[in-house]
Amino acid sequence: MTRIRQLIARFPQYKIDAFLVTNDVNIRYLTDFPASESWLLVSPSRSFYLTDFRYILEAKKGLKGINIKRYTKSLQLSAFEAAQDLKVKRVGFDDRHISLSSFKQLKKKCPKGIQLIPVKNCVEDLREIKSIDEISQIRKALSLHRQAYELIKKEVKTGVTEKEIFNILENFLKSKNAGFSFPPIIASGPNSCFPHARVTDRKIRSNEPVLIDMGIDVNGYKSDLTRMILLGKIPHFVREAHDFVRRAQALAIEHIQPERRASEIDRQARNYLTKNRLGKFFGHSLGHGVGLEIHENPRIAPLNTTILKEGMIFTIEPAVYIPNKFGIRIEDMVLVTQQGCEVLSGDIY
Repeated sequence: MTRIRQLIARFPQYKIDAFLVTNDVNIRYLTDFPASESWLLVSPSRSFYLTDFRYILEAKKGLKGINIKRYTKSLQLSAFEAAQDLKVKRVGFDDRHISLSSFKQLKKKCPKGIQLIPVKNCVEDLREIKSIDEISQIRKALSLHRQAYELIKKEVKTGVTEKEIFNILENFLKSKNAGFSFPPIIASGPNSCFPHARVTDRKIRSNEPVLIDMGIDVNGYKSDLTRMILLGKIPHFVREAHDFVRRAQALAIEHIQPERRASEIDRQARNYLTKNRLGKFFGHSLGHGVGLEIHENPRIAPLNTTILKEGMIFTIEPAVYIPNKFGIRIEDMVLVTQQGCEVLSGDIY
């Protein structure tokens, strides 16, 4: 339980005696067990996995070194019973991962002698640095992504609908016992100007861009890439925008190395697009972390002062969206290394 020990090592800085993990993904990360509608109470002496009748047998089989506690009345009551058993007084929790209703019940059932301490990113900060095994899982997702993209490049042609491309991708992943990590975006022509375009029945036409943004899930770990397919004779201003976006991405990637701030990386791409009169058409952050979730820390954004560290994995995805005309987005995944970074998806184009 190395990750649980790493979490416990953070307790002194937050002045807590225990931490209540209410997010399924964070529990999965700490225990390597696919949690569902359950909580985990972590303390230096013992940890309790709190679940109900539906999941108790799987928990007993899959969790080692953790006490399994079945609740019958409520998770909140069970959590405080475990906290009293542990004799802890200050219990940390992340209020972003609990509903308002559940939080009210948590406060209502909190016994005297126990104090709830709001703590943000206690587990997420650990998840930012990927282990060798996590990096390996992400590489596997990207390897399958490579196969999917090679298939789809042959299928994107004039007269085929966006939905038909989606169906081809979906059937391919099913044949590999894999799935999407989010609903894919297949946006042709003017549909590509919408950052989160929905797949439609629109037929792809010649001489227009096709934006394909998809992610693949392998063993819980995700990939996330966006590629542009330019069909036929692309208008000069569209191809020029594509080249500017690609150069903006390259400038950002060249700047990645440990100890630099996330905001500095974002600034490299954003300033370049602004210099070339496209900055006003780039409205989202430059990138986001990818791992057990498709969007996690760190965010590569203008105001994020997070210091980059070796082992972080995130996307670099500059874009321009010209209203009612077209959109261009190029997205790759990078791993921060000791000397700079590795573009994990660099050969998928």
